Amino acid sequence: MMRSSLYFTAPREVRVRQEEVPPPGRDEVQVRSLVSGISAGTEMLFYRGQVDEGTPLDTNIPSLSGGLRRPFKYGYSTVGVVERVGGGLPASWEGRTVFSFHSHESRFNIVPAEVVPVPPGIGTEDAVMLPSMETALSLVMDAAPIVGERAVVLGQGTIGLLTTAVLAMMPLASLVTADLLPLRRERGLSMGADRTFDPSRPEAVREAVPEPVDLVMELSGNPRALELATRLAGHEGRVVVGSWYGNRALDCSLGEDFHRKRLRIISSQVSRIDGFLSPRWTKERRMEVAWNMVRRVAPSRLITHRTPIEDAPSAYRLLDENGAEVLQIVLTYPED
Repeated sequence: MMRSSLYFTAPREVRVRQEEVPPPGRDEVQVRSLVSGISAGTEMLFYRGQVDEGTPLDTNIPSLSGGLRRPFKYGYSTVGVVERVGGGLPASWEGRTVFSFHSHESRFNIVPAEVVPVPPGIGTEDAVMLPSMETALSLVMDAAPIVGERAVVLGQGTIGLLTTAVLAMMPLASLVTADLLPLRRERGLSMGADRTFDPSRPEAVREAVPEPVDLVMELSGNPRALELATRLAGHEGRVVVGSWYGNRALDCSLGEDFHRKRLRIISSQVSRIDGFLSPRWTKERRMEVAWNMVRRVAPSRLITHRTPIEDAPSAYRLLDENGAEVLQIVLTYPED
């Protein structure tokens, strides 16, 4: 049996290759992919060559445990159906819809411990957004907002929008978002922001954020946004950085204003949570909350483009060259 697998082969080049997929091992299931999500942040860093050779792809995901050596497979959000079951596993696995942190390919073998059954009532396109929702929750947990605080979210891509949706459920005094792109600013309002602004326009910044805020979430992926974040935060305020800047240089002025305000800059990454929380907030508990938030937010509404796996190179080019038109792209897979 053959499968289609996506490889990052060179900067700004991905290719879909046909490979033979073996039968599942005794303790494996074989999953036929239905849909997989492209990360406009992390995957664009790899696509553009903005991550150094040898950098671990993801030390927390078994299928991505190697270092960056082209060609390589990548992707961490796939929903599919179990079609074959190894001899050492219950036959009841067959036919189940599952989520996996797996790369973009049409079929793959995997142990059950590395898949998550999709709960009843959650559609395929909502389920594929699970990692983004988990990330948004992790960011908010690190931010630890307090009742009545003023918050700003810089960056309204998929992660920024879902973080906005989570923060909008909390009793904040104000929730303001920012993005360079009009489409994303509009979506931020629909996700619950009180107001939004274009950060390239100084007068818009002053109008939208007339006084210092308690919390700034820097989720734009743009290193230059960190300086704006430190300017917007008030005395002893918090700046939570969820962006991965890759190997791009950080040109940020951290002068007297930053120094005297005693700001806290918090690096946030979904693989780990604050040590104060980890004894109680197990991975299973976090996943349960993430699925519940998927139900409440319906994140599939952020999907703007659906592209067959065979046309994946065009999807990456679109993200790279025409990001103003795009929020979330998913790859779709044939049934045979």
